[in-house]
Amino acid sequence: MTSENHGTIKADSAMVMSPTGSTSQAAPFSPSTSKPIQELPDELIQAGWSKCWSKRENRPYYFNRFTNQSLWEMPVLGQHDVISDPLGLNAAPASGEAISDASLGNGQRKRHPSEDAQAGPNSFKRPKVEIPATPTTPTIPISPSTPGVKPWVNTTDEKQGQTSVPAPAPYRPSVVYWDLDIQTNAVIRERAPADHLPPHPEIELQRAQLTTKLRQHYHELCSQREGIEPPRESFNRWLLERKVVDKGLDPLLPSECDPVISPSMFREIMNDIPIRLSRIKYKEEARKLLFKYAEAAKKMIDSRNATPDSRKVVKWNVEDTMNWLRRDHSASKEDYMDRLEHLRKQCGPHVASVAKDSVEGICSKIYHISAEYVRRIRQAHLTLLKDCNISVDGTESTEVQDRLVYCYPVRLSIPSPPQPRVELHFENDVACLRYKGEMVKVNRGHFNKLELLYRYSCIDDPRFEKFLSRVWCLIKRYQVMFGSGVNEGSGLQGALPVPVFEALHKQFGVTFECFASPLNCYFKQFCSAFPDTDGFFGSRGPFLSFSPASGSFEANPPFCEEFMDAMVTHFEDLLEHSSEPLSFIIFVPEWRDPPTPALTRMEASRFRRHQMIVSAFEHEYRSGSQHICKREEMYYKSVHGTAVIFLQNNAGFSKWEPTTERIQEILAAYKVSGRSLPSPGPSSTSTGDKDSKPVVERSSARSQDNSSPVDKTAPDTTNI
Repeated sequence: MTSENHGTIKADSAMVMSPTGSTSQAAPFSPSTSKPIQELPDELIQAGWSKCWSKRENRPYYFNRFTNQSLWEMPVLGQHDVISDPLGLNAAPASGEAISDASLGNGQRKRHPSEDAQAGPNSFKRPKVEIPATPTTPTIPISPSTPGVKPWVNTTDEKQGQTSVPAPAPYRPSVVYWDLDIQTNAVIRERAPADHLPPHPEIELQRAQLTTKLRQHYHELCSQREGIEPPRESFNRWLLERKVVDKGLDPLLPSECDPVISPSMFREIMNDIPIRLSRIKYKEEARKLLFKYAEAAKKMIDSRNATPDSRKVVKWNVEDTMNWLRRDHSASKEDYMDRLEHLRKQCGPHVASVAKDSVEGICSKIYHISAEYVRRIRQAHLTLLKDCNISVDGTESTEVQDRLVYCYPVRLSIPSPPQPRVELHFENDVACLRYKGEMVKVNRGHFNKLELLYRYSCIDDPRFEKFLSRVWCLIKRYQVMFGSGVNEGSGLQGALPVPVFEALHKQFGVTFECFASPLNCYFKQFCSAFPDTDGFFGSRGPFLSFSPASGSFEANPPFCEEFMDAMVTHFEDLLEHSSEPLSFIIFVPEWRDPPTPALTRMEASRFRRHQMIVSAFEHEYRSGSQHICKREEMYYKSVHGTAVIFLQNNAGFSKWEPTTERIQEILAAYKVSGRSLPSPGPSSTSTGDKDSKPVVERSSARSQDNSSPVDKTAPDTTNI
């Protein structure tokens, strides 16, 4: 049984592409012109009414200079006198007209009793649009640019013959960081609806509480067993790395992984043992760091079950370092750092050997606690669906034709249960959504963006009755994934600057983001981590399970080594098996000490057509918390270089060849700077040793001819 909230693929028949490459996709709709606001009749002007403009609400209102009465809607002739008859007992309301209520904020109006009976607790009342659908006529998503469709406002349906009431002016953000009018060129094989459990605020609240509790367990284990703080954002990278191998059913927490010990978490904890090595600026800091490392190494080797040889080597090197510190007071910062590096090489292997079992125990315990939490969450979710008479096992499989179609959002096969009430109010330019005392926030511009994405992508909720609860679940999911620290997680969700996206679309036909979210996406078609919550807002699902046959894609993955390595494997598999034009433009950090496997593999790939490097501190990223941060915090400088690599098959290279002129346009787009702040923290730098080493070289942006040795047809574009 196909979910009523996600419909069938037939609804997307307007986006069918034949295997020969011909397309029957409907042409993009042109923006419709807004309806002009009517002027006041002479009768209303004589009665004292005038039309004014509210700067705070950004829409017109009507004021009566005789009675000091204000209305959002145009007053009706024959309306009662509020002075002589304040309750309106002697005057009947005009037929078909909703009674205005000043207590309803945000432009809302009272509804008729029949509407209240039909609408759900989270209903966003929108005009109902009747579009006849036939087997040969595809369903057109309601969008602001669809001709003939009424604007989406909080008013009752207008009847023919009635005087139309002007709608309140829509909220228009001063700066827009997306372009949702760009149509996709990504083509996929038609696929069946997914069997993910539909989101619900009650379950999302439980998942958030258990994930927060799991973070606390991780903090306590690191502190009690190793005497260190958890490496910054290592828990977030653990979630990403586990999802590469996880076969469990929870969208966030891992539960079925092999191996159980996470290489990412193990590596990051071991790198901070015996102490974390931070960035050093001054000589005194380097001296103190060397002293602390020597002292911590000796303490660890004395308190653990080390071999006699290990104890001897560590104690001798520590004593030698202490003697050097006592007698040499004229050493420079570089001398201290060289001595520290020597001490790490001598003592590191012995310290790691005594800490290995303990660190593996931390990784194993965190994983097993996560698996237990997943079991609890799923049991609660299934119980909730059962109480709503929704069967999970009895859903019928949908027939899928073996044909090529333009990519479409994830559809769920399980119907969505009734949603509880989620309260919405605005505080200046911030939308606040509250459920059971748990509030999530999003700036008004991004809230408006979510409305548009929901309108484009969701086909099961035309009355927007489930919109607020789904927005709450979406924001809560990303809030929990980010963590509660200052700027925590924002680096993992950083996005390219808008000018770079514009250049990618103009020069290389890019219309799709491989790693994004409804909150930070530039295009309305993208892949994201959570198909259950993000599918209603346009997500095509996780990229590692997304298999396009053709199209031009931008990939800016989260900076997790294991995740990026899996991404490269997926890229090469797609390029190997597709004869249609396929192009991936990948943006990854230029980590060279040591180089990451993903970067090394892409540089050696036979599908590599070009590569260029954008220097550290000379380019920017958009903050991963752009949906809630201030405008001046939107961009930050990158503390590492970024490698831009073009992977294309032969057809993709012929269609989107990285010529000298096109590459120059991309480099020029990087020079268009927003208002920058320093990087939000180590989240935007590499893991392990890379976190502890400052950037000492800053080279200018450079471009290299990196054509495949097998298919070397790209022009020489060096030294641009």
